[in-house]
Amino acid sequence: MSTDEPVFIGKTERTPLGVLWVAMTERGLAAVEWDSAKADFDRYLTKRLKRPVILSPEQTSLPLLELTSYLRGDPRTFSFPIDWSLLRPFQRAVLEVVYAIPYGETITYAHIAEKIGRPHAYRAVGRANATNPMPLVIPCHRVIGTDGKLHGYGGGEGLKTKEWLLKLEGAVLT
Repeated sequence: MSTDEPVFIGKTERTPLGVLWVAMTERGLAAVEWDSAKADFDRYLTKRLKRPVILSPEQTSLPLLELTSYLRGDPRTFSFPIDWSLLRPFQRAVLEVVYAIPYGETITYAHIAEKIGRPHAYRAVGRANATNPMPLVIPCHRVIGTDGKLHGYGGGEGLKTKEWLLKLEGAVLT
């Protein structure tokens, strides 16, 4: 994809997490953000993707509808595509495993490291999750420590939001 192809953005204000922004390329979802001003989201996307940003409710309506439904407790898989080409190879490998974690279930950072054939890279797995540009859709909130506890979450109010998302999905927490 060339750098002159636009990134389409849209928002909804009707979620339990507040304002929710999404960004789509022609290939699929590129980013999800909440409680961010449009100018901040534009800057983040322009810096990360180096493409023009265009407000487009039409291009972003499906992910916004499905994310709003998910945040209201409707368990679902998302039907829109993801633009995996925007991720670096290691991050993509990690986030593809995270994307496959079933609704309401959890997995450890160490288990993800094993699944990608890098059993000692659990800290790097944590970093790949911390820089996940599509939280909620790529459910990094479903990743926990080997001690069964919640560790790290950059969205919303941090671990409080991670715990809220897991409870929303009916995940068993220790």
